Amino acid sequence: MIPITSPAIEDYLFKLAARYDEPVLKAMEAYGHKHRFPIIDRLVGAMIHLWASTLGTKRVFELGSGFGYSAYWFSKAVGPQGKVFCTDGDEKNKKLAKDFLTKVGLWGRIEFLVGDAVRQLKKTDGMFDIIYCDIDKHGYPDAWEAAKDRLRPGGLYIADNCLWFGRVAEKVVTDDVAPGWTEAIREHNERIYTDKNFDVTLIPLRDGVIVARRKDA
Repeated sequence: MIPITSPAIEDYLFKLAARYDEPVLKAMEAYGHKHRFPIIDRLVGAMIHLWASTLGTKRVFELGSGFGYSAYWFSKAVGPQGKVFCTDGDEKNKKLAKDFLTKVGLWGRIEFLVGDAVRQLKKTDGMFDIIYCDIDKHGYPDAWEAAKDRLRPGGLYIADNCLWFGRVAEKVVTDDVAPGWTEAIREHNERIYTDKNFDVTLIPLRDGVIVARRKDA
């Protein structure tokens, strides 16, 4: 693996991010760390909240929501009239998300769909301001194909883990965690960067966040 961010820099950023301390957020982070459940953590969480707020976002679709950590940040941004569509294959994670987000008055902004994320997107009507992707990495290319035409002009596609602990830059792929995932992420990133209908950047924060903006019609 190739280090993406200096641990000292991350420590500094997390100290600054203490401004977001809130009991339920801290409880969600503690749950994720205790159960080794991957979450975007607050550095990326604060960033997606900023983007969603700046965009005036009202409709978000999450491809992969886990127990609602990223939805916490999006639902704060969309306001009382907004909607965040969450997806996960495990009913238990829906219950956890409901328990956490109810405590901060955000569950009313959530529609939690249990099942395959890409299938749920295809079954859900309408366009979205933001589509966020954090599913199993072998599914990233299909997620992009399903999402790109469901964004309104000016809307954002955001995906986490797009540097995959630096593996995407390795000359010899070491897919010791999940065979095929590195190549899938590379394919996903390359498809986005070659799509002329989108402006795109890949931010080397945490595990790499790709942000693609659908150009205005």
